[in-house]
Amino acid sequence: IHLIISIAAGVKIRTIENFLGENIKIVRVMPNTPALVLAGMSALTPGQFATDEHLKVAETLFKAIGETVIIPEKLMNAVTGLSGSGPAYVAVMIEAMADGGVKMGLSRPVALKLAVQTILGTAKLLLETGMHPGQLKDMVSSPAGTTIAGLHLLEIRGLRGILMEAIERATQRAQELGG
Repeated sequence: IHLIISIAAGVKIRTIENFLGENIKIVRVMPNTPALVLAGMSALTPGQFATDEHLKVAETLFKAIGETVIIPEKLMNAVTGLSGSGPAYVAVMIEAMADGGVKMGLSRPVALKLAVQTILGTAKLLLETGMHPGQLKDMVSSPAGTTIAGLHLLEIRGLRGILMEAIERATQRAQELGG
């Protein structure tokens, strides 16, 4: 089985086919950096000459470093904007949460541990239960409580819109770069 797996960001399958020749079996993959600790998210898209067997081989390889999804190539830029760039967005959120803890008197190591484990635990809870994020948010938010007070500020300042725009902007940039 001859198969080319491309992880070259922004390089379309057609570009590779034009370079290497017709009838090349290609699967294009967009992994992300959590693959370094076997917790990655990789999106795969088969080229026109790749069979289900080729796709299965690529999927098996990338499942060894995390989770996979199969998508049409036209959505690869959106994957780049969301899960390719996403680790940086999460890192900024963790850093900001830890900074908030330090501002409130926690030591840096304690604040960072609290922030990282909160993100990790929340992600694991959502993954393992299949719970919708809004449902979890509602579980944590008691009437006139601390969480709803914090959420109100996040809504006023537009955190959700900012994150959505960041993904949109990263997707657009991937398109500009030829992806």
